[in-house]
Amino acid sequence: MAIEKTNRMNALFEFYSTLLTEKQMNYIELYYADDFSLGEIAEEYGVSRQAVYDNIKRTDKILENYERKLHLYSNFIVREELINKMQDHVKENYPEDQVLLELIKNIQEIEE
Repeated sequence: MAIEKTNRMNALFEFYSTLLTEKQMNYIELYYADDFSLGEIAEEYGVSRQAVYDNIKRTDKILENYERKLHLYSNFIVREELINKMQDHVKENYPEDQVLLELIKNIQEIEE
């Protein structure tokens, strides 16, 4: 499995996991975050490997659909880039301005 796909699914899972069913959450977390095989998940839940595969593929599409509609992950990435640029600018041009540095820190904490 491609590392990019795994990273993306883990990120989407972080943003949208509460919108999934408990079974979807469990399968996705085991498969992408914990690196379980389809067979291991099937054994854990007493279902067929095909049932696990179908559930994961369906859930992948659901997560991508949520992102397509809500943009939570892509907006997070853009905000992070802007915050980093802002922080660099302040450190370079206003290194003594503790208020600005504190405000940026507060914004970063909201994002986390």
